[in-house]
Amino acid sequence: HLYQALELRRELGVAVPAGAVASTPAAAEEAARGLDKGVVVVTAQVHAGGRGKGGGIKLAKTPAEAKQQASEILGMNLVTHQTGPEGKLVRKVYVESGSEIEHEYYLAILLDRAEEKLAIIASTEGGMDIEEVADKTPEKILTVTVPLGGGLPAYVGRRVGFGLGLEKDQVTQLGELIEGLYTLFVEKDCSLAEINPLVLTKGGDLFALDCKLNFDDNALYRHPEIAVLRDPEEEDPRERAANEIDLAYVGLDGDIGCMVNGAGLAMATLDMIQYCGGSPANFLDAGGGADKEKVKEAFKLILNDDKVKAILVNIFGGIVRCDLIAEGVVAAAGELGIEVPLVVRLQGTNAEEGRKILADSGLDITPAETLAEAGQKAVDAAKGA
Repeated sequence: HLYQALELRRELGVAVPAGAVASTPAAAEEAARGLDKGVVVVTAQVHAGGRGKGGGIKLAKTPAEAKQQASEILGMNLVTHQTGPEGKLVRKVYVESGSEIEHEYYLAILLDRAEEKLAIIASTEGGMDIEEVADKTPEKILTVTVPLGGGLPAYVGRRVGFGLGLEKDQVTQLGELIEGLYTLFVEKDCSLAEINPLVLTKGGDLFALDCKLNFDDNALYRHPEIAVLRDPEEEDPRERAANEIDLAYVGLDGDIGCMVNGAGLAMATLDMIQYCGGSPANFLDAGGGADKEKVKEAFKLILNDDKVKAILVNIFGGIVRCDLIAEGVVAAAGELGIEVPLVVRLQGTNAEEGRKILADSGLDITPAETLAEAGQKAVDAAKGA
């Protein structure tokens, strides 16, 4: 959340406005009363951008007005371009001191995989979607790459600051801010550290007014202080359930449910469904250790999506045995009463045994030999469902 990201940056000396989180209108009023300045900003705390356009950011001139604004935001279903049409329920707001803004900038650090370096990205067009800026006015985006592992060179802050047209004193401030952001990125294993907007006040100070932090999930085992910041309420319930049983699941917008073992094969399966004219409902990697119970749980996740009109199971038996997967498919199909068409492709270890188990099950299961055949049969089944 915004308030969590701001606190992490505050700990590393990055300048951010004073503020407090609140989950009730009364708490928001109390938070506003505790801030020095009269004007405060009440911001919805959800894992999505575009909150201002959706009515999730409001100004308040008095503590009583902050209470009123919080009462309007808390409990609302906030819809932005990042939440999708279903929106997100607002459970908390962040009340922070208002700033007299002279100009808004964009600043971020992310990993440039092509260059194998960290990229410092900045723009004079803060407060806007950076993708829109890149599309319409790419000349307004400044990028400086930094080699990995060698620390932050001193020239970076100067190059970015003067590139943004800042005065000398502000360039010094920006250099310190970028250094703190870089330290946070490296020490906490971030995948993205973004400030949007980074504001220049009328008094000549730079503040991180809004910020976003993403972390490498694979590094969370060494950052328990980050892991505890997780808010399960902000996650897709299916993705949360999958995480608890060690399944990799991402919900998508299509109508063909997918259960695959191996991330590469899963991506290829999604591509094949698209190529055949269909649309996948999910990415689901059952992993190399899939067994009967995991197969059943995977089916439950897929069937929890009302949009699913067909299911494609695509298994390549390497570590996992196809006959065990087939037994799991048969058990799950019988126990869960799967009513949508089911297409199953088994290749690799004990594939023949697995296919025989499916054929002898008496269930309405459509077999497939190749990936292309499996994709086309799943798309045809979904269109005819």
